[in-house]
Amino acid sequence: APGRRGYSGAGAAEFLHRSIVPTMHYQKSLPRLPVPKLEDTITRYLNAQKPLLNDDQFRKTEELAHAFEKGIGRELHEQLIAQDNQNKHTSYITGPWFDMYLKAREPVVLNFNAFMSFNPDPKSEYNDQLIRATNMTVSAIRFMKTFRAGYLEPEVFHLNPEKSDTEIFKKIIRFVPSSISWFGAYMVNAYPLDMSQYFRLFNSTRLPKLNKDELYTDEKAKHLLVLRNGNFYVFDVIDRDGNMLKPSEIQAHLKYILSDNSPAPAFPLGYLTSENRDTWALLRKNLLQNGNEEALQKVDSAIFCLSLDDFPVKDFVHLSHTMLHGDAANRWYDKSFNLIITKDGNAGVNFEHSWGDGVAVLRFQNEVFKDSTKTPAISPQSQPASVDCSGAVQKLDFKLNDALKAGITKAKQKFDATVESLSLNLIQFQEGGKELLKQKKVSPDAVAQLAFQMAFLRQYDQTVATYESCSTAAFKHGRTETIRPASVHTKRCSEAFVKELSKHSTEELQNLIVECSKYHGRLTKEAAMGQGFDRHLFSLRYLALSKGLPLPDFYQDQAYARLNHNIISTSTLVSPAVQLGGFGPVVSDGFGVGYQVQDDWIGCNVSSYPARNGKEFLQCIYKSLEDIFNVLKGKKISS
Repeated sequence: APGRRGYSGAGAAEFLHRSIVPTMHYQKSLPRLPVPKLEDTITRYLNAQKPLLNDDQFRKTEELAHAFEKGIGRELHEQLIAQDNQNKHTSYITGPWFDMYLKAREPVVLNFNAFMSFNPDPKSEYNDQLIRATNMTVSAIRFMKTFRAGYLEPEVFHLNPEKSDTEIFKKIIRFVPSSISWFGAYMVNAYPLDMSQYFRLFNSTRLPKLNKDELYTDEKAKHLLVLRNGNFYVFDVIDRDGNMLKPSEIQAHLKYILSDNSPAPAFPLGYLTSENRDTWALLRKNLLQNGNEEALQKVDSAIFCLSLDDFPVKDFVHLSHTMLHGDAANRWYDKSFNLIITKDGNAGVNFEHSWGDGVAVLRFQNEVFKDSTKTPAISPQSQPASVDCSGAVQKLDFKLNDALKAGITKAKQKFDATVESLSLNLIQFQEGGKELLKQKKVSPDAVAQLAFQMAFLRQYDQTVATYESCSTAAFKHGRTETIRPASVHTKRCSEAFVKELSKHSTEELQNLIVECSKYHGRLTKEAAMGQGFDRHLFSLRYLALSKGLPLPDFYQDQAYARLNHNIISTSTLVSPAVQLGGFGPVVSDGFGVGYQVQDDWIGCNVSSYPARNGKEFLQCIYKSLEDIFNVLKGKKISS
């Protein structure tokens, strides 16, 4: 097609774009994640505890907190500051956070891995499985090559894009030395974000080891791993000179895999990655000793895992199940991500969480979506290259002994039972979204979070520990901080709506919503600036344990345990590339809430186990949103 980028050698088509500002230009000068003041942390902690405790419980927790602040907490805090000052190349949360993820022994699937599904290609004929798989694979490789060449636009949060997201600004800032470039961006209200996680997107896997897993990356590997029908295939997508294979050849190899009619293996290896990590570590040792070293090496070092499913998607609930867990025979949950494409061209990413957070994965998805839809490498008319696929595509064979077969069978039983008990439910609230809320001068995120509090109160008559994830990528090696959406404000407002409607005028209810919005806005800003309390307290506890000290009384408080038993765990994202996202509940009696507030609608995707009723929770969320919107519009509501 005219205007298509040519594939002559290492032409423009090898890259998504060529940023004039090098990818890592700002990395050196990013500000460091601040360690909050201990007194601020204790105040914020007590504010978060207040709505969850009665007066007696709160008094006890307050005493323990103040004793901690004056005593052992102060000593630990000073040690943390000293340690942080000696490690200026990183952040105080990096070590403890990696450890938290890598030492966890629960299966990664449903407990840690999250998913985001792509919007369909606007041109429907491009949603054919082979065409979409080829185009997305090509775009993913372009992303990798663009990143590694330093051509990927740096990730920057623009508060005033007219000033900072301009060619002229980029032309100036690229000449500012890396050691001070961040300040140049800061002057025009732009915040460069940490990109230290990006290299782990590719050629990376989480390896199961006893007690603590390892992250493994091999950037030299040139092959893609493709799973179909429980069978494993690999083929090179990068040639000896570092150039990408022609899209028509990638298409030919994928077509060959899609038409291979080998039966599904009787003992699908993928199930092992859904096991308890220690169990899997022992089975992996057995695999290696049984002559599978080369095959496993291919799996672990592959650029990424492409999972091709042999069925179409029925609806959004089916889509969520497919992307969140799917059939473990056709996934390798330990890879940094699995790019999943169903028979009808629905696509999504399921990613392992220890190596990185949503920010890096979202940037990858945005770029891949844009590139594969705006400048697709192949079209429905494209013919696959006539190449020898049987020579290029290698089907991996694994040698299994009885212990391994028994291990896979047991893993499958456990996985099937867990999945069987998982419910996923969705709603789309169509009566308004971001635009209306901004008109009414309330924060869209605050309204969504208030609706969750109101819904839980309506359904279970209580206020419980709630978690909202907030990125701290504005800092060097930042990860996430917790926003605590359950506050005395949301509790007061929820009780007014759910229990005391007749006592309040519409205007009073409006004022209560505004209060919640202001407070939530403050918490969000604090968290994004590294001024939450969760990571700080987590690091102090980690420090005490690593020094072999007895666990301070503060951490043995039941209220501390309850606050960290997050019954409502929430995460939000809005992107032109993503249709929906979700994750499993983080506790067995909890809800996992993935949500997005769009211009004129609000979407929620809720996961739960039998201890909770997700369908009813969503109905209560819907009712709460309806009530809030009506009150903001000045309408009288009824209970």
